[in-house]
Amino acid sequence: MLRAKNVLETYVDFSWEGLGIDEQTFENYKSKYLDLYDKVKNNEAKQKTSILDEIDFEVELIHRDLINVAYIIKLLAKLKQAKASEAAQQKKAIMDLLGGDIELRSKRELIEKFILENLPLIDDADNIQDEFEKYWQEQKLLALNKLCEDEHLDKEQFKALIDAYIFSGQDPIRNEVLKCLGDRPSILQARAIGERIIFKMKEFVEVFEKGMVA
Repeated sequence: MLRAKNVLETYVDFSWEGLGIDEQTFENYKSKYLDLYDKVKNNEAKQKTSILDEIDFEVELIHRDLINVAYIIKLLAKLKQAKASEAAQQKKAIMDLLGGDIELRSKRELIEKFILENLPLIDDADNIQDEFEKYWQEQKLLALNKLCEDEHLDKEQFKALIDAYIFSGQDPIRNEVLKCLGDRPSILQARAIGERIIFKMKEFVEVFEKGMVA
């Protein structure tokens, strides 16, 4: 369905009428598809087997290059200036957009928190970008601290490992990850611990780094 819809959208006279499915129902199915994809990723991290592992997810069909955080910030500015009668609908549209994009759905919870807690306190819509960037850096630091605390990692060493991963796009060698630990685990534990930390590192980058540049 995703592949067929992407082809149909290339035609200027594309319309949902007569397709046998409305746009909202399609978006609901797409969101469920991504929920299953997330479940499979988490199963891989926990080394559990599932019948879902047999599914060949084609998430590249869902990604839309025009949707990034800079675009979402523009929508937040419109939301801030919206009339009370339109605000709820605009907020729902933003959340649906976040839930339907492969890169941005990982950021949905944090962006929703910003909308609920920070956006009402901003008087001028022109300040939203600066306030969002400040909020994002605060949340990023909190998440990094928690990750390092949970896994007993040296924060400076692990931060350097993250920066190298962002620059190269290559997964770190497990031995490099283990060097960030205060106490090196046994040989039997090293593989599982290393893979778990690498998975968490990639999740961190996916949430706080990917899709952040306009």
